[in-house]
Amino acid sequence: MFKELNINNRIRSKEIRLIGDEGEQLGVVDTNKALQMAHEKGLDLVEVAPTAVPPVCKILDYGKYRYEQTKKEKKVRSSQRSGLLKEVRVRPQVKDHDLEIKINQAKKFILEGDKVKVLVIFRGRQMVHPELGVRLLQKVANDLKGVGQLDGQPVHEGRIMSLIMSPAAVKQAPAKDAKDTKDAKDVKEANVAEIKVKETVKNA
Repeated sequence: MFKELNINNRIRSKEIRLIGDEGEQLGVVDTNKALQMAHEKGLDLVEVAPTAVPPVCKILDYGKYRYEQTKKEKKVRSSQRSGLLKEVRVRPQVKDHDLEIKINQAKKFILEGDKVKVLVIFRGRQMVHPELGVRLLQKVANDLKGVGQLDGQPVHEGRIMSLIMSPAAVKQAPAKDAKDTKDAKDVKEANVAEIKVKETVKNA
C-alpha cells in the first residue's frame, strides 16, 4: 500500500536538502524558502527521505506522483494474482432476465482477472434441441466480447455444452511522462542515499 509522505507545511525540519523539480541538486536550504520555491511553480514540497540529516525533499506534483505510485502497486498486485477458472451455469430455456444476470456475473469474474467457463446443462428432452445451447453460447460470447475472448472452441460433451472466456488482452499503455518516471527515480535514490548515510554513521 502506498505510504503517504510529509508534504508542504507538514515538514517539521527547519532546513532540508532540496532536489528541484527537474532533478537538480540544490543543496541544503531553509525549509520556508523551499516551500516558497515550490509554491511559485504550483508544485509541492515532498519529504522523500525523512530520517536523513537533514531530511531530503523534492519539489514535485504530489497528487500526480501519488496516483502513479498507486497505479504501479495495483499493477504489481494484479500480475501476482493467479487467475482462477470460475463457472457460470445456465439452462437451455433460461429467461432473458436470468441470462443477463449470469452474463453480468461472468463479466465480473473476467474483469477480476479470472477465466470463466460457461456451461449450458441439458435435461431430459432438451437434448434434442442442441441449437438452443449453441445460440446461448453465441450470445454470451458476443456480450462478453468487450472484456473477454474465446479460449479455444466451444465443447459439447454429453448433456453439457460449454465454452471458456479469458480476459481480453490489455492494450499497452502509452509511454509514461519522462518527468513522472524521474520523480519516482529521485525518490528511490534519496531513500538509497539515506540508507548509505545510516551505514556510514554506524560504521564510524
